[in-house]
Amino acid sequence: MAFDFWNLLTRLGEAQILLPAMFATCVWLVLRSHKPRAALVWGGCTAAAALLTTVTKVAFFGWEIGYAPLNFTGISGHAMFSTAVLPVLLRVLVADRGPRRQAAAVAVGVLLAALIAWSRVQVLAHSPAEALVGFALGLAAALAALRGMHAPPLHAPRTLVAGLAAWMLLTPAGAPPSPTHSMVMQLSVALSGRDEPYQRWMMLRDYRHELQRKGLPLPPYFTGPMVMGRIRPLE
Repeated sequence: MAFDFWNLLTRLGEAQILLPAMFATCVWLVLRSHKPRAALVWGGCTAAAALLTTVTKVAFFGWEIGYAPLNFTGISGHAMFSTAVLPVLLRVLVADRGPRRQAAAVAVGVLLAALIAWSRVQVLAHSPAEALVGFALGLAAALAALRGMHAPPLHAPRTLVAGLAAWMLLTPAGAPPSPTHSMVMQLSVALSGRDEPYQRWMMLRDYRHELQRKGLPLPPYFTGPMVMGRIRPLE
């Protein structure tokens, strides 16, 4: 049951689920306010965070740039997107309410994003360091957007709220697997000229051999299920 919970929750961090919700909200903002500023600022902050996230992944897959002591292979996109989108989205939907409601909406969005970030660790998709950096980057993007977008105090129609709620509740269980990971790997190979992308298990193998050669103990995370699953074929 717990495994199913984390697997469903983690899907809320997928770009294919979050970005359409963000886009619909931005379109409503522009059409209702007749000013694109809020949507452009929010989109720009999220795009900048997404670019940085992609760069770290491409650097690892294509050029072996990671940090083995923290089991870091690149920023978690799920953690970043959920934190960049959800707090701002909920804040926009209560923009016509008082400051307390607005602050509560942001807090709920941050808390939900934190759970999604942690779910990446629970489903063995990312190390704690990768999830934490993704959460921090997304939070920075969300705070920058909230500060710069000056969301107009518009009343969100029930149709928009209901549509977004239905989308976020139903798509995690029914949407096809996200192709973004494989796309980034293909991009990395194309840019670097490698025959195949560098993988986490390769980094862990090399790091383990280096530590063993120096007579140093393995980090505690080497006994965890994520690492054991990655390096077991090499035993």
